[in-house]
Amino acid sequence: MAASALEPTPGSELKARATGGLSAAPVPPVTMSTQRLRDEDYRDYSSTDASPEESPSEGLNNFSSSGSYMRFGESNSTTWFQTLIHLLKSNIGTGLLGLPLAVKNAGILMGPLSLLVIGLVAVHCMRILVKCAHHFCYRLNKPFVDYGDTVMYSLEASPISWLRNHAHWGRRMVDFFLIVTQLGFCCIYFVFLADNFKQVIEMANGTTNNCHNNETVILTPTMDSRLYMLTFLPFMVLLVFVRNLRALSIFSLLANITMAVSLVMIYQFTVQNIPDPSHLPLVASWKTYPLFFGTAIFAFEGIGMVLPLENKMKDPKKFSLILYVGMAIVTALYVSLGILGYLHFGANIQGSITLNLPNCWLYQSVKLLYSVGIFFTYALQFYVPAEIIIPFFVARGPEHCELVIDLSVRTVLVCLTCILAILIPRLDLVISLVGSVSSSALALIIPPLLEITTYYSEGMSPITIVKDALISILGFVGFVVGTCLTLYELIQPSSAPIFINSTSAFV
Repeated sequence: MAASALEPTPGSELKARATGGLSAAPVPPVTMSTQRLRDEDYRDYSSTDASPEESPSEGLNNFSSSGSYMRFGESNSTTWFQTLIHLLKSNIGTGLLGLPLAVKNAGILMGPLSLLVIGLVAVHCMRILVKCAHHFCYRLNKPFVDYGDTVMYSLEASPISWLRNHAHWGRRMVDFFLIVTQLGFCCIYFVFLADNFKQVIEMANGTTNNCHNNETVILTPTMDSRLYMLTFLPFMVLLVFVRNLRALSIFSLLANITMAVSLVMIYQFTVQNIPDPSHLPLVASWKTYPLFFGTAIFAFEGIGMVLPLENKMKDPKKFSLILYVGMAIVTALYVSLGILGYLHFGANIQGSITLNLPNCWLYQSVKLLYSVGIFFTYALQFYVPAEIIIPFFVARGPEHCELVIDLSVRTVLVCLTCILAILIPRLDLVISLVGSVSSSALALIIPPLLEITTYYSEGMSPITIVKDALISILGFVGFVVGTCLTLYELIQPSSAPIFINSTSAFV
């Protein structure tokens, strides 16, 4: 993601001239924010900043003549290690904490195997997206394209005239699913924060320093979890008023530290005193498997950040290796925590493994630390839909009201995520619903179809076409079945939420 649309970034004039998104005439820096907001086609959330050290013509000449994937911004671009860290961060969040319940919904054998398969397919789709983006960079002589551009150009290259005439809907479709996915993350954050803070506060009277002995805890009744969400609402609104991505990077660093410490403590607890797993089913009921699919694909939905990260690398030739290494680490984390969490807590596992941690101050602090990280991550997840939606409204209002419109839209969007979280207060179902609806489209359905429309007219092997068709069908089946089952579970829940963990019985 690039810097906020309300502030000019170094070299933004160069990038505008190179991509053709804005006027070719130089724009003074002091007027850049208004110019960029006024342009309806501006999509900067997944591009990279340009560098004033190289002219646009020189950059494009180098790009096309060298045969390699070149772009502007070499001096400000990220190293391979920074890209790897960003890739890990973009894939590790609340989805990881819900995977033990996902393994329960699939079975102790079927769950990990399915996670591996979904991980391999998701990484393959990420690679398809990068390959197609490179193809259009070469073909159209562009330094970079984002996800929406790639889909739009692929439809323009399609042999079907109807698709060519409606290619602009490809970008709009990607924007729609990006908005749904990112705002879905924000809804999940509200539920996660409410559940964890509610549990910590209600168990405070029985919290001890002993993390090993089983104890019965009498809960101190507090307000409903929905009221906790409303309590967080004004703080979330104030947080998203920070529109500068550089300022948000401070919050991102804090979130990384708190979440990393929390994950270490969670792993440290789950590997201890694992009970006999013989009573756990190898394969769960087929009725709960779609819930597994929604949660799993939600966890692997980092495809929206693939091109932004690749675009910002100093040496993009190394990105494929970084992608494979990074996603191998992510998959190992997903499978290991999914297995360990389900083995340790068994049938009592909840929507987030943090809700199963012991009632002692050490692990209560883990819940709070992870919650702090999730709180600050909210602003980062909110940034993408804000960059898509806000310019649309600002461009249609009076210039002297730009700031008021900007802040008003941000407030409305945050309130919308809070309302949706209140309507669906079960964390596991929110994760499954977001994963089934939008993550499956971005991660599984669109990329294989993108490869077909991009390369079909240039010749494709039948094996590749069949492979792409099967992946898209898999994603579509998961989309339909997962969404229907999740909605059915919301309307007619099969069982009451679980309120038991390994060291304390909730009375």
